[in-house]
Amino acid sequence: MKFNDQLKFMWKNMKKNRLRVFMTILATTMACAFLIVLASVGFGIQKSITEEITSQQIITEVRVEGKEIESSAVQITKENLDELEDTDHVTAVVRRNYIDLPVEVTFENRKGEVSPTITNMEEELKGNLKLEKGEVPKAQNEVIVGYHFAKSLLTEAEKEAFEKEMQKSNGPIEEPTGYEGDLVGKDISITIIKDVEGKKETKTYTFSIAGVAAEPSKDWVIDSNIYIDESLKEEILSFASMEEGVDASELPYSEVLVYASGLEHVAQVTNDLKDKGFMVYSITEELDSVNLFFNVFKAGLIFVGTVAVIIASIGIFNTMTMAVTERTQEIGIMKALGAQPGIIRRLFLMESAYIGIVGSIIGVIISYGISIAANMLLPIIIDSATGSEGEFNITFSYIPVSLVVIAVVISIGVAMISGLRPAVKATNINVLSALRREL
Repeated sequence: MKFNDQLKFMWKNMKKNRLRVFMTILATTMACAFLIVLASVGFGIQKSITEEITSQQIITEVRVEGKEIESSAVQITKENLDELEDTDHVTAVVRRNYIDLPVEVTFENRKGEVSPTITNMEEELKGNLKLEKGEVPKAQNEVIVGYHFAKSLLTEAEKEAFEKEMQKSNGPIEEPTGYEGDLVGKDISITIIKDVEGKKETKTYTFSIAGVAAEPSKDWVIDSNIYIDESLKEEILSFASMEEGVDASELPYSEVLVYASGLEHVAQVTNDLKDKGFMVYSITEELDSVNLFFNVFKAGLIFVGTVAVIIASIGIFNTMTMAVTERTQEIGIMKALGAQPGIIRRLFLMESAYIGIVGSIIGVIISYGISIAANMLLPIIIDSATGSEGEFNITFSYIPVSLVVIAVVISIGVAMISGLRPAVKATNINVLSALRREL
C-alpha cells in the first residue's frame, strides 16, 4: 500500500467518528497549550529579570573589589594595575578615588554640593564615559562634569525657595532648573571643607570645564559628578586625608572597574582575574545564578505541564482502542488480502500521530494568543489596582522557539506512545475471528 493510499485510508476512517476524534484533539490542544503557557511564565519572568540586570549594569564591566594575599583581602593599589591591564581582552582599567568630605562648587553667583571623582580620564573614556558635548581634557586643570551638574548650581534665592517648598509640601515638588546655559569652557571653583579638632580648614581649586558627560541610560540616575584627572590625586587626597603624613600616591583606590572588549569575553576576563587572586564581580556571575534558579523553576513547570499532556493521552488511548474494536473486520480483510502487520500498525500510529500534530499546532497558536493578551492586559490591571501610571513593566509570558519545540515533541511523542498499544493489538488480531467480527 502506497503512502498516499495509507493517508486516504486513515482520513476515511477518522471521518467516521468525527466527534470522538474532535474531542480527543481538543484534549490534546488544551494540554499542549497548558504546558506552553505554564512554562512561558518562567521564561517571561527570567527574561524580565535578565533585562533589568543588564539595563542597570554595563554588560562589559567587571568590578574588582580587592585582592586576596596570604588568605587576607586587601584593597587595590597602584601596584596591582599592571596585572589588571595585562589580562587578555581587557580594554580599560578605570580606577577612582572619592573625596569623603563636604565639597562645595562655585560658579558665578551659584553654588552647589558635588561629589568629585579623581580618575584617569583616558581610561574612563576607553571604558564607559561618553561626552554629551565638549572634548577630552588636555590640561591638568580641565575637568568633565556630569550631565546633571548644571542643575545642582543654584542661586541663594533658588535654594531658599526650594527649601521652603520642601517644608510646606508633603508630596513631590518640582526641583529648580539650576543653570541653563552652556558650561563648556567656563571656570568653576571647588572648595574642600575639612574639620580638624573643631576647626574648619578649606582648600579651593579652580578648574575649566572641558566637556559634559552623556545622559545616564536610567532616568532615575543623577550624575552631578566632577571628573578630575588623577595627576592631582596626591595633592588633593593629601589635604583631604584625616591622617597626617599619609602618602596619597600609595592610598588604595575607592573603586576599580575593568572593561572587557565584548560581552563574549566577560566570563573569561572574570575567571582570569580570579585565577590571579582578585575578588571580582561581573554581570555574568549574577546571570549565572539567575539562570540556574530559573532553569530548575522552568523544568518544574514543564514537568507539571507534561502531566497534563499524559492525562490527555488517556483520551487518545481510548480513541485508538475503540477504533481497533470497531474495525476488527476491516483489519481481518486486510490481513486476508496479504497486508503486512507493519502496514496495519503504521495506519493506527498515523492516526494517533495526526491527533498529536493537529492538537499541538492549535495549542501553539492558542498559547501565543494567551501570551500576547497576558502581556498586554495584566500590566494595565496591575497599574489600575496600584494607582501607578505605566510604572509596572514586566514580561509575564515569553514563548521562545525552544519551548514550542519541547512542547510539540512531548505532545506528539505522548500521542504516539498512547496509540502504540492499540496498534500492536490490531496486528495481533486473528483473521478468522476478525471475519466473524469476534475479538
